[in-house]
Amino acid sequence: MSTPATTTYRLSTKGILRSEWHKLRTLRSTWITLLTATALVIAVGITMGSTYDGDDSEVDTIVFTLLGTQLSQICLAVLGILVTAGEYSTGMIRASLTAVPRRLPILWSKAAIFTAVTFAVSWTTNVVTFLTAQIWLSGTDKELSLTDDGVLGALTGSAASLTLLSLIALGLGALLRSVPGAIGAFVGSVLILPEVLGMLPFSAVETVIRHFPVQAASSLGSLTRVEDTIAPGTALVTLALWTAAIIAAASVLLKRRDV
Repeated sequence: MSTPATTTYRLSTKGILRSEWHKLRTLRSTWITLLTATALVIAVGITMGSTYDGDDSEVDTIVFTLLGTQLSQICLAVLGILVTAGEYSTGMIRASLTAVPRRLPILWSKAAIFTAVTFAVSWTTNVVTFLTAQIWLSGTDKELSLTDDGVLGALTGSAASLTLLSLIALGLGALLRSVPGAIGAFVGSVLILPEVLGMLPFSAVETVIRHFPVQAASSLGSLTRVEDTIAPGTALVTLALWTAAIIAAASVLLKRRDV
């Protein structure tokens, strides 16, 4: 009597990454959120460019053009939270952890895929918005081209800051395992808390606030140094450290606690 052939399945980083990419791209919410984020940036950019009359000449051109990123930031943060906390709300996390018992590769693969998608979409959106707005800004004091010094760097810096802020949201989703809870934590701690602390009349507090995620992100994505912010290089490192700390904390808890 012959023995049935058995197939041995082996986990690989490539396979886990492919799985997470499949999850992300097959969710309707992914495309709705990305399209909304993109549409907001382009729409605001067109509005700013088409209505410019010289009143905001002191505002950095890239900051002026990409004003819509302040709105898309919320969309991308929500998507980051859905990537992690969304699996807990649907119960799919049980299947994921069963397939990958070591657990940590799941979180890291989610972060890697999300980083690639978010940065690519943000960078492309920034470039398209910039070029579109320049149709109306041509001939004004805000006329620029992609080949001008610092333009591509500023557009890339803006995309990098959006990506890192969204990764912080992704980490909060993994930490709290609740979509509403993570959204509340992101809005409260990342967006509102620095503004509240800024009301305190202490210079030391002002220095600390400049190193908070959103405040550090504001140093990126501009041609000129933004007033009362840290240097762009320092801001990028600071934002990366915030992101790494949140992801590390989420990794520790994912390893130690039950599903």
